[in-house]
Amino acid sequence: MKKHPILLGLVVAFAVAAVALGGMAVTGLLFKGHASMSLTDKIAVVVIKGVMLESRKTIEDIEKYRKDKAVKAIIIRIDSPGGAVGPAQEIYEAIKSAKASKKVIASLSNVAASGGYYVASATDKIIANPATLTGSIGVIMDFANVEELIKKVGLNFITLKAGKFKDIGSVSRPMTAEEKDLLQSVLDDVHGQFIRAVAEGRKIPQDKIRTIADGRIFTGEQAKKLGLVDQLGGLADAVALAKKLSGAAADAKIIYSDQDKRPFMELFTATLANVIMDRLNLRGAAPMFISPLLSLGRE
Repeated sequence: MKKHPILLGLVVAFAVAAVALGGMAVTGLLFKGHASMSLTDKIAVVVIKGVMLESRKTIEDIEKYRKDKAVKAIIIRIDSPGGAVGPAQEIYEAIKSAKASKKVIASLSNVAASGGYYVASATDKIIANPATLTGSIGVIMDFANVEELIKKVGLNFITLKAGKFKDIGSVSRPMTAEEKDLLQSVLDDVHGQFIRAVAEGRKIPQDKIRTIADGRIFTGEQAKKLGLVDQLGGLADAVALAKKLSGAAADAKIIYSDQDKRPFMELFTATLANVIMDRLNLRGAAPMFISPLLSLGRE
């Protein structure tokens, strides 16, 4: 062996590999049939908090956990009064995609209304606290008219446009009846999409959803009676249900998405929107920027 160091190295490597394989075999026999001894099972919690103005980070988290074989189930933890329509619909579709291979549970925290409920309705099961504010199946678009204020300060707006409705919702003039009808048709269409999405996700006839889809909010207890929620409880109950439905080990590790790792400007904008709405006592209303924001959002 001393004269053949390469051969010696091969023998040593073979011996180490044999010991490792033997250890793995013994471990497998010891833990066979004992799911509670699993060291790999995970339950992922994706947090949606505040006004939903974007969907990218949430979708990335859902997709990451969908691909992770160690993640047996995903919990969508929602504390949101709603937000923009687009992000809510995109997250809804991401959840539907994840359901093809994972169990997805919604855990409703303080508020999960309007767009927050839209997202929750895509999951396999919904758990809410008894006093959670949820529902608000409706759509709102806010406009401001400061025509009288403009006259008082002596300002004059000159609008040039190509297209009859291009300045619809202008702050410097009243809205015409024709413009109101046009916008109402848009709202009605999006409202219908909301109703269909909830009906599909909850497996409840559209006609039944339509009777309660007038923008009203419900407590968790009321929502459960209406079939909008499956079970009353908190996050711990959602974790227990996720383990049960997915067959995950009793000691499965709980991992959380880190929402604070969003890009600075994205995090700043979302935080500022929440602060402004709190100060104005408009929690749940659609935030107004330069142009009106179509929103799944006033409780």
